[in-house]
Amino acid sequence: MTIKEIQEELVDEFSMFDDWMERYEHMIELGKSLPLIDEELKTEDKLIKGCQSRVWLNADTRDGKVVFTADSDAVITKGIIAILIRVFSNQKPEDIINADTHFIDEIGLKEHLSPTRANGLVSMVKQLKLYAVAYQAQLNN
Repeated sequence: MTIKEIQEELVDEFSMFDDWMERYEHMIELGKSLPLIDEELKTEDKLIKGCQSRVWLNADTRDGKVVFTADSDAVITKGIIAILIRVFSNQKPEDIINADTHFIDEIGLKEHLSPTRANGLVSMVKQLKLYAVAYQAQLNN
C-alpha cells in the first residue's frame, strides 16, 4: 500500500469512533501491535528529542525501503508512534520525505493532544523523515 492509501485507511478507521475516549483506546491498542525496537537499541542516540515521554526509534533498510521499529514508556505515545510507523514503514525514502501528514489533522489527533504531546508528535514525524533523508542520501551515493 502507498502512504496515501494507509493514511486514508487510518482516517476511515478513526472515523468509526464517536468520541475521543474510544479513539484513545484504539491508539493504545495500536501501540500494543507496534513492531518493537530491540532492547539493545534503546540507547540515547535512538531517543526522539522533543518528546515528553521516552520514545526510541530505529530505522533500517530492506530492499530499498525504510523499516522502522520503536518503543515508548507511555501508552498514548506508543500508540502515536505506532500510527506513524504504520504509515511510513516499508516505504521508499523518497516517498517518506515527500509525504504530507494531512491525516493527522483529519483524524483530529493533534487537537486532542496536550501541547507537549503535540510537540512530541511533530518531533516524531521530523525524526522519521530525517531517517528517510539519510537513507535517500546513501542511495544517491
